[in-house]
Amino acid sequence: MKESRPPQSDLKDRGRARTIWLSDVAIIGYVALANLVLHLMAVRGFGYFRDELYYIACSNHLAPGYVDHPSLSILLLKAIRLILGDSRLAIRLLPALGGALFVFMTGLMARKLGGKKFAVLLSSAAAFSPIGNFFQFHIYSMNFIDILIWQVCIYILLVIVETDNPKYWLLFGLVAGLGLENKVSVLFLFFGLAVGILLTKKRRFLKSRYLWWGGALAIFLFLPYVLWNHAHGWPTLEWMHNAQVHKNVANSALGFLRDQIIYSGPMVAIVWVAGLLYFFLHKRGSEFRLFAWMYIAVYFLFVLQNGKDYYLAPAYPILFAGGTVQLEEWLRSKPWFWLRPVIVFIILVMSLIFAPLALPILPVEKTVAFYRSLGITRSQERARLGVLPQHFADMFGWEEMTGLVAKVYQTLTPEERSKCLIYVRNYGEAAAIDFFGRDYELPKAACGHNNYWLWGPPQWSGDMAIIFGTGNDPEVSLKDLGPYFERVELVATTACRYCMPYENNRPIFICRKAKFSLRGIWPREKNFI
Repeated sequence: MKESRPPQSDLKDRGRARTIWLSDVAIIGYVALANLVLHLMAVRGFGYFRDELYYIACSNHLAPGYVDHPSLSILLLKAIRLILGDSRLAIRLLPALGGALFVFMTGLMARKLGGKKFAVLLSSAAAFSPIGNFFQFHIYSMNFIDILIWQVCIYILLVIVETDNPKYWLLFGLVAGLGLENKVSVLFLFFGLAVGILLTKKRRFLKSRYLWWGGALAIFLFLPYVLWNHAHGWPTLEWMHNAQVHKNVANSALGFLRDQIIYSGPMVAIVWVAGLLYFFLHKRGSEFRLFAWMYIAVYFLFVLQNGKDYYLAPAYPILFAGGTVQLEEWLRSKPWFWLRPVIVFIILVMSLIFAPLALPILPVEKTVAFYRSLGITRSQERARLGVLPQHFADMFGWEEMTGLVAKVYQTLTPEERSKCLIYVRNYGEAAAIDFFGRDYELPKAACGHNNYWLWGPPQWSGDMAIIFGTGNDPEVSLKDLGPYFERVELVATTACRYCMPYENNRPIFICRKAKFSLRGIWPREKNFI
């Protein structure tokens, strides 16, 4: 009998399918999908983050702007809440998808620079792996959107350099303008790219009318936030100044470099350092040298601004792309070829080992033990830390605190409850009471912190108030509140093991018969930081 063979068309179809599943885009997609799965595994870990609760509160007060951010992320969150609800899965689904998109676009950048399969795989792995990015793509905030906006803008500029088609500046302006309506840090991207263009032969871009039209489009889209700030006395500038001077920890250039290596991980740092070398030393890479100057310019700008480590996160994808193209060339000879899978394996495994530093995938006690074993105690803000780092500590205590306030509220008579003011000291406390207090029918909280100050003061008779102390010491708070009321009574104290220390052991007072007008003292209650 003759051996039967598959028809030639079947062989072609199988070959075509094998080619698709092993294509560059498929390889990038596998890593992006793994990133999404990891984030979905962590999406319910711990509780709502302080800023997530604040963003939810902001989405209940839609406006062209807010003290500490523009409006795009809030409008997007409002749409998510209307469609999917308020669960942590609903709130965090978009950031998780954003993390996968971040990985995918980084792989495309390496492909655009001429990278082959190893380069696109390694660049995707490098984008998967920065420990700090795990947290940025875990919670809902303007930050994950900002990272993606930078990435899209840089990709568009990559296309402009490659194709020499200046009409793409219009698309750049559109994306950048939307980015400015999400976070003003896109201005830092403008600064870095301006330095890169001026210091390279790409100065010729400045002659293109499309560049200036694109810039004008970005400014036009940013105009609503500028006008909102003007109408409210420039609160964003005041907030930025106060955060830089009173909140963020000052750092040196070398200290900021240390933070960047820790943020990305040492193995990933090798990739982005190789990217700088590629853009400065490689013949083809020199065509894109403006990206290296962009990184250096923004790096030192953030050092001068006391910037946090994650501020520079959006600048790395293009360095990952360039670095992997450079490493692909360095490791193409047989004596070094074996290092290719080893590097990818080490980067991915190390990121998974240290993922619990930024993702709540372990039980809280094991997370505490993990941090203690590594001896990590440093904070980028001046607040004292507890047993958990701030990004995890700010996920604890909110429901319990609100429940405690509700118990105090229920001790009042119906008449007293109808006249009761709940006054707290920061937007985390206020947003938690507004969010979780719905189940207890609590009144909305009043607060002088950031946008809560603009939303107040509420109507209040002055007869009855539940007020948080200024700090952990009840005696200090009694002295602070005593002159303002006829009667001040300590009625409860918060208790939270894992939250930030300044939220633990907070005294709560019932205050009766105010000797002042809330509207009269409201101007000095302002706390933009």
